Amino acid sequence: MSEHTLTVAGVTVDTRHWIGGERVASADTFVDVSPIDGSVLGEIARGTETEASAAVAAARAAFPGWAATPPAERARILHAVADAVEKRIEDLSIVETHDNGALLRSHRRGVMPRVAHNFRFFADWLLGLGHDDFDTRGHTNHVSWDPAGPCVLITPWNAPLMLATWKIAPALAAGNTVILKPAEWSPLTASLFADIAAEAGLPAGVLNVVQGYGAEAGSALVSHPDVRRISFTGSVPTAKTIAAAAAVNLVPASFELGGKSALLVFADADLDLAVDLAVEQYDNAGQVCLAATRILVEEAIAEEFTRRFTEKASALRQGDPRDETTDIGPNIHPRQLEKIDGFVQRALAAGARAVIGGRRGEGQYYAPTLLTDVAQDAEIVQEEVFGPVLTLQTFADEDEAVRLANDTRFGLAATVATGDRGRAERVTDRLVAGTVWVNCFFVRDLQAPFGGSRHSGVGREGGTWSFDFYCDLKNTVTAPKGWRDHG
Repeated sequence: MSEHTLTVAGVTVDTRHWIGGERVASADTFVDVSPIDGSVLGEIARGTETEASAAVAAARAAFPGWAATPPAERARILHAVADAVEKRIEDLSIVETHDNGALLRSHRRGVMPRVAHNFRFFADWLLGLGHDDFDTRGHTNHVSWDPAGPCVLITPWNAPLMLATWKIAPALAAGNTVILKPAEWSPLTASLFADIAAEAGLPAGVLNVVQGYGAEAGSALVSHPDVRRISFTGSVPTAKTIAAAAAVNLVPASFELGGKSALLVFADADLDLAVDLAVEQYDNAGQVCLAATRILVEEAIAEEFTRRFTEKASALRQGDPRDETTDIGPNIHPRQLEKIDGFVQRALAAGARAVIGGRRGEGQYYAPTLLTDVAQDAEIVQEEVFGPVLTLQTFADEDEAVRLANDTRFGLAATVATGDRGRAERVTDRLVAGTVWVNCFFVRDLQAPFGGSRHSGVGREGGTWSFDFYCDLKNTVTAPKGWRDHG
């Protein structure tokens, strides 16, 4: 075993950066710890401006060749990457569960298959991309989608590889090269994926992975003058810093920044369905940006809803995410656990009541929590907790429900539970959100636009919207005259 590799349940992962098709070590490292039991997984190469600059140079050098690769060949290579991912689903699932604490069964059945789907979808979408030529007073207009150049992608820790490939796949399909900076708390599957993609035939320099701790590597990447696109998923303060850096070089940036979404439960809803939707918000230990953490329930059914919710949520099994019977695993990091508990304890001190939970468990586990008796302007209602913590408020009518739902600085998603189609249409039309689910949750199609309003983000991902961002669109106007006839 090399000093630059670690083993996770029998799966070997290289701990160095992946730059220009080669492994690159750093002078310094940082420790990667499993949230399952606090065990040290290994020492990870810690990138600096040196590694960031090398990765951008590699991406820039590889760009002309990859951009000139015919779309059909790019699509073939991306499908080969998807094939290779599917062969390593078990390895990827094991590594990511140990690294970020999400359920192993979810990785096996949903998350890692979605990684492969990301590549297949955007490979196929690339081949269907384009607009018909159109006429302007006899002149022909032709729209083309030109690759923009090296792209910096900075991704979060709650679904590390799936969310990374959500960006990598369209960026590569568009003909760009990529520098990925994975989250410092969950870097391992990005490194493993780099090997998988290279073995599948992705040319050297087309994908680069720079691992970092703190802001040093990320700051060097987003401020580099040779970068042509930046896509970031994470916090609002970090996005503001990135936006300022991108502005210096006039680099387009896309941000997905989380939310404080609401689930609106009306008295005419299927109550069992509504309770199921509410309990589902504890998925991934509450570490889901789309989660409807604010439960808004019509007054007439609030007591019965709370009773049924309490019964169902209390039956959730919290424990080791490698166990097939576990419903909720640990939170990712001690700092995140402290943040979650801080929100809850301040809310309780301000007069909130914990219907369930409201306390830490052993290790990095936080009990599923529901808080009531909270004011609309309370911190716990207005700020993203990113843990298994929900609040419950009541409303009298549609107007109040919509007012409460929209009364935050976020606008990522919303969920509506109702048995009245007319009400569903009225309410969804008035909600400020990038995605609204009606009587369902987390149904996500890559054809649809994804992103947030207000402080939940800038831009949209998915389908043609992804190519809009990762390409420079060019319109060529050709006159019908001025041609020489050469026979």
